[in-house]
Amino acid sequence: MARKLGTLTIGQAPRADITPILDAVLPDDVPRHHAGVLDGLTQAEIARDFAPRPEGALLTTRLLDGSAVITDRDKTEAAAASKLAMLEAEGCSTILMLCTGHFGTLACKQARLVEPDRILPPAVAAMVGEEQLGIVVPLAEQIDSEAAKWRPLARPPIYAAASPYVETEPGLAEAAAELAQRGATILLLDCMGFVERHRTEAARGSGLPVILSNSMIAKLVSEIL
Repeated sequence: MARKLGTLTIGQAPRADITPILDAVLPDDVPRHHAGVLDGLTQAEIARDFAPRPEGALLTTRLLDGSAVITDRDKTEAAAASKLAMLEAEGCSTILMLCTGHFGTLACKQARLVEPDRILPPAVAAMVGEEQLGIVVPLAEQIDSEAAKWRPLARPPIYAAASPYVETEPGLAEAAAELAQRGATILLLDCMGFVERHRTEAARGSGLPVILSNSMIAKLVSEIL
């Protein structure tokens, strides 16, 4: 199968915030096909088909108009399966999920599926060792729903919430500073929507090194392309 990269965002494609990070490290001669779980849907249709359920795990993502939406993780995962099949039918040899959330059922028939939630925890665990990791998630509700994926860490992480998509209280710099005060020695921005300006903001607020999820994943994917 010829090399072709597919990306699947849980929002709407293309992701103008993430694609430049990928383009900076991926080979120029590798074709790309970008798709989104919510492509072509209106806000009303998204609210109807992907509304969070009581006690259900949540995801947050960005639409083409720049607005943010919160969706139910299970509903999003179910819809993502058909999008993966579409990307395979388009000839994509590698498909990258543009989401760090945990998905338990996604698979491809032939294409190589790269899921950040399967790569980041062991890779970050190896990098930080016995240090105290502070993790910034977009939604406070994700502190519990996404916690299981961080079992590879030598020490339980500490968390704060700040969205890359909307202004929240506390803001990212404040959330990063809080993690530093609580003992974090290195930070991870656990969402593909955090970009370089967010890394700078978090580093300025905390004085700590900051791992940017999408940059790390992009560099790793470049090795197989």
